[in-house]
Amino acid sequence: MTTPTEDHKTHAKAILQHLKTYGQRMDSEIASTTHISIAAVRTCIAELATQGEISSCSVIRFDGNREIKGTLCRIVGFIPPSSPGRKVGAST
Repeated sequence: MTTPTEDHKTHAKAILQHLKTYGQRMDSEIASTTHISIAAVRTCIAELATQGEISSCSVIRFDGNREIKGTLCRIVGFIPPSSPGRKVGAST
């Protein structure tokens, strides 16, 4: 059985890896993709932000008339590689 501290370290590593792979994401997107509870994701995000590992901010998005509040975060100083394929504005 793992301790809460071990779980927290495992969650933090999974969140950092997710952000390295996918770039900037909302807390709810991280939770659904990594299968970590939203409460654990928010706790880890707050701690990683305090440590300077990630940058985060509160955001409100709208889906039609529905308001969605969350935390947007990304890794500090990390630029994910460009995706393959044509780029907007590329000459043909």
